[in-house]
Amino acid sequence: MSPRASRSKSSGWAGDAGSTHPQAARFHRESDRRRLRAMAASLAWAGVLVALILSVVGLRVQQVRLSYRLDGLRSARAELEERQGRLRVELASLKSLARIEVKARELGMVPPARDQVRIAREFVPGGNGLSSRAPLTASAEPGDLGDRLQGTR
Repeated sequence: MSPRASRSKSSGWAGDAGSTHPQAARFHRESDRRRLRAMAASLAWAGVLVALILSVVGLRVQQVRLSYRLDGLRSARAELEERQGRLRVELASLKSLARIEVKARELGMVPPARDQVRIAREFVPGGNGLSSRAPLTASAEPGDLGDRLQGTR
């Protein structure tokens, strides 16, 4: 027989083959309240720690997502500013008097002769008409307008 088997026979454990006690081997462990509380507190702290770690990871993912979006918006802004610059150059070239003159000649237009040009007297300083220095007032006699409408005057 092995030394282990001989020790188990002589130890007197309940349920041993050579035991003198007839009852079955049953162990009853009393719960230790302090140990249960410590395990529950440890589990709660672990849960809080996992929640904190997950929230930090979630915030980092959100930061990366927003960073990519910001880069995209910056590149779109740069493209739009470049396009705006090109459109301003195009607008300036389209407003060019030399270009307009060339297009007018292509359409068969010619510069006006001297006798075809009429200058409005209202806008010529010192002219016979209403000038920029003349007051903008009108004078009429009380019955003047009614007579004009009826044709008597």
